Amino acid sequence: MKLEKVLDNLNSLEKNSFLKILDNLLSNNPKAKKEVEKIFSEGSVRDLKGIDSINIKKLFSVIEVDYSEYIKQEFLNITSQIDILIDIIIRDGNCIMRADWLLHLYQLELKKIENNLGVFTKALEGEANDFDELRLRDYRIYYECLNTAYSNDALNNQEKKITTDELAILLKLRSVLELSQEEAKLVNYSIIPIKKLDIDSIINELKGVGIAFYSRKTNTVYVPDEIVKVLRGIRGKVIADKYFRRVLRAIKEPQINLICRKHGVDWRMSFEDKIEVIINSGISLFDILFNDIHKEPLKLNDKKKWISEFADLHLKISGNLRGSTVEEKFQSFTDHFNDLEKDERIGISHEGYERMLLDLDSTMPNLNDRVRTTFQLQDEKVLTSVFLLDFNIKPRDVLELIDNTELLSFAKSLGLKGKSDTIDFIIDKYKDTENLFLESFELLGNRDFNGLKENGIVIKEAEIGAKFEEITKLIFEKLGLKVNEEVRKRMNTNKDQVDIVVSLSENELILIECKTAKDSGYNKFSAVSRQLKAYDSLAKKNGFTVAKSLLVAPDFSDDFIKECGLEYELNLSLIKASTLYNILVAFKSSKLKIFPYNLLMRDVLIQEDRVIKAISK
Repeated sequence: MKLEKVLDNLNSLEKNSFLKILDNLLSNNPKAKKEVEKIFSEGSVRDLKGIDSINIKKLFSVIEVDYSEYIKQEFLNITSQIDILIDIIIRDGNCIMRADWLLHLYQLELKKIENNLGVFTKALEGEANDFDELRLRDYRIYYECLNTAYSNDALNNQEKKITTDELAILLKLRSVLELSQEEAKLVNYSIIPIKKLDIDSIINELKGVGIAFYSRKTNTVYVPDEIVKVLRGIRGKVIADKYFRRVLRAIKEPQINLICRKHGVDWRMSFEDKIEVIINSGISLFDILFNDIHKEPLKLNDKKKWISEFADLHLKISGNLRGSTVEEKFQSFTDHFNDLEKDERIGISHEGYERMLLDLDSTMPNLNDRVRTTFQLQDEKVLTSVFLLDFNIKPRDVLELIDNTELLSFAKSLGLKGKSDTIDFIIDKYKDTENLFLESFELLGNRDFNGLKENGIVIKEAEIGAKFEEITKLIFEKLGLKVNEEVRKRMNTNKDQVDIVVSLSENELILIECKTAKDSGYNKFSAVSRQLKAYDSLAKKNGFTVAKSLLVAPDFSDDFIKECGLEYELNLSLIKASTLYNILVAFKSSKLKIFPYNLLMRDVLIQEDRVIKAISK
């Protein structure tokens, strides 16, 4: 869930801890000082408590680096369990949790660490035979260095701690030794015993460092997507777990076994279990791709060639990866998945996603539990599109959890023939063109040809204007209003043609004009004013009264809105494409059968929040 949405779900008291930390970072000469000043200058208040959620989100995005540095300082306290807690909340599905579920996951994590510690400690002492001797040497080196860094203060009669410089050296050592997060964690907790925390202490620790929000009303812990992204970076997870899983599944099992042997993972488990353990162990993806899965070390050119071929042939990342060095190739590789993560488009309409989940659930009764387990979701029934999208779990993410045999059988039931890609075929089958156009309404208004194409919509650029008009008409029909084509055709002349006519009664109309624009704001008021006055005259000649004129466009310039407010001959209101679509979404969830059109009669620029609040009562 995005930071903006999380903030909107909370009261001012529940935001306080985060806002205090944000305020402290802002007043501490942040790196992006100019950008911060710009955001404040655009608003009317400088107090964070008075700023809306949208601008708090903007402020967080520009001081993300400062926030990351601040969180890293928390790792200086080796007795803190911040590493355990962060490793839990950065897993897919753990960004929204009820308090009891967080406690359950924490207790599971402690139990796993305690079980692993027994074997690990014996290995360090030379009593276990399952570890490679060279690997044991690495563990002992890191153990001695960490223990010295932590304990040396006691020799000077000072509190035991790890300094910033010592931590930097330890992180570098861990990187050179290619230790996973889990391996480093075991070394850490073999030196410092774990003290079990209660749920209040856990929530207070997460709130206190500005990682999580807690709603007492719903007993829910929220970690916004933007914060999860930062925490992943701190913990060395360059891509989300679901994409890590996609990469690992594209690797052959013998190579997966090489990863297991190197990092002390039981290679005799099932393929799926090995993948889950590797993901949760925090093993570096870079090390996996360029070192761990190859029996013999690869030469530099071979590494670059291998990653390009692997991305193209096994992951369908089209085109060669950018960059001339291995590091640049890898960055390009991870950028691909992080762009997917940020992209809110899901390839099909939300209604198509819902239908797909219903069909899968009826065909595969165990899928609900599989999704719950993989993403550690607390709710019993999770196969609904609204629920999964809150966790950024998209159609492809669900389909990738299904066994290939089951998936192929399901695809064949939908009509798959030949050797088409199974997942692509299934997603294509659930593409609901009407709803996909509705969800892409703002893209149509902006004439965003590339955006429409990426959203799975095939349309000629010259047809975008007509399609925007068609979808606007569809929205008003779905709002329960009477779109009257007969009256529109009777009124129109060769010179003047109204886009949409809505009948309120036998002789009372709303006239609607649709405008697309690539510019940031529609600004041709004089032209549209002449058009609408002509339409008004047409209506009166045909015996109709115009109750309202509406102009629908992707956005409007400030000057346009001002001129519209000064126009006294037209009863004109402006409505943004995004506003009209969001009103439709809210209307579908309301108890109303017909949209109360009077809500469109009051403002110069229709206020989305006010309308949605009114119909949601």
